[in-house]
Amino acid sequence: MPQRSDDRHRVVVVGAGFGGLFATKSLRKAPVDVTLINSTAYHLFQPLLYQVATGILSEGEIAPPIREILRRQGNVDVRLGTVTGIDATARTVTVEAPGIDYTVGYDTLIVAAGASQSYFGNDGYADHAPGMKSIDDALELRARIFGAFELADLQPDPADAERWLTFVVVGAGPTGVEMAGQIAELAHRNLPGQYRHIDPRRARVILVDALDAVLNTFGDHLSTRALRRLHLLGVEVELETRVVGVDATGIEVETKRGRRRIESMTKMWAAGVAAPPLATRLAEATGAATDRAGRLRVNPDCSLPGHPEIYAVGDMMSLDALPGVAQVAIQSGRYVAGQIKRRLDGREPGPPFKYFDKGSMATISRFSAVASVGRVRVSGFLGWLMWLAVHLLYLVGFKNRVTAVLHWAVSFLGRGRSERVSTFQQAYARTAVREYGNPFDRYTTNRSSDPS
Repeated sequence: MPQRSDDRHRVVVVGAGFGGLFATKSLRKAPVDVTLINSTAYHLFQPLLYQVATGILSEGEIAPPIREILRRQGNVDVRLGTVTGIDATARTVTVEAPGIDYTVGYDTLIVAAGASQSYFGNDGYADHAPGMKSIDDALELRARIFGAFELADLQPDPADAERWLTFVVVGAGPTGVEMAGQIAELAHRNLPGQYRHIDPRRARVILVDALDAVLNTFGDHLSTRALRRLHLLGVEVELETRVVGVDATGIEVETKRGRRRIESMTKMWAAGVAAPPLATRLAEATGAATDRAGRLRVNPDCSLPGHPEIYAVGDMMSLDALPGVAQVAIQSGRYVAGQIKRRLDGREPGPPFKYFDKGSMATISRFSAVASVGRVRVSGFLGWLMWLAVHLLYLVGFKNRVTAVLHWAVSFLGRGRSERVSTFQQAYARTAVREYGNPFDRYTTNRSSDPS
């Protein structure tokens, strides 16, 4: 097992998502010391966050501890913290952690901090329509979704109940389609018969997007199949519909027919991503250019212009219009690790990074998914089997795969949801309760002890 040494090449990896984790693992046998810095203590399998939000999986099944994953890699030092500054001349990064700031020096820097949710300049929407980029986001959405049914059951006024039973998902990409499909399944398959005063099947699930197609990157054939399946699930799909306002009790949209309001207490945002603030700091420190989404424009080998010792991978980099998917992060992380090993071995740099597209997949409902792999277009049950195999393959840890399969069996074969527990803190962690008529107010504002 490699051991750390003061005179060995120092590699600092920022971010333990797919790019950072696979870069780190690829350096396992290299003569380097790796410092992996991440703002959380876990690696997040982000493509399955929507299943945490809709009660299918627990957070632990998609977020294994980083130290556990790398426990046998002796050349890695895992550190908790958020990188707030980079000195490209001194080759150091400044890190903030609860109660302590510290500095780490590097010989090579790999920046793999992922992406953040973009509200296209309307960040105030986040209070009322949370995104889904973290475990905290997913748990908050879980509490809001299941809480909406509970609160609808309490409403004496049918109009108030209808407002609680209206769910709006903004963004018809994979995340939005998956969320809308799962909420519809909850309402029509999992929850009926559990409430005395409401029929969950009366719930409206509305999917909104400014574009003219769902899953527009999948091609017309699969987009049409997905749209048809969503309609069969009861999802109301509103395309060419732009969001122009979001508040506590509803959402304002604009279409070709004009502006109108949708009354809804539960909104979620799955439209648009942007580079994290670290990309701006790194651009300022190195003089690197950024694209419209704030991603760093890199050389063909993923390094920053003028700084061959700094690499950006995954969602942080702008190169050849690559999509923001996990495979880009995985492959670029491995590629950069290979470049570092070639340099340390005294070999010539390898060829430019070339992304191998392994396809795109999205689930719509149980036993139904769409998959685009090369020229192959698959939908329905076969697409779902492909989705299942790929996601089991990339889930980290044997234990996580086993428990995920058990929970999928409960949700897809039966009518239950294994993870429906939520707390008041999870439901309204982002902002104080401001929803009209929300009985949670008296618990969250007057809570001086455990509400139980």
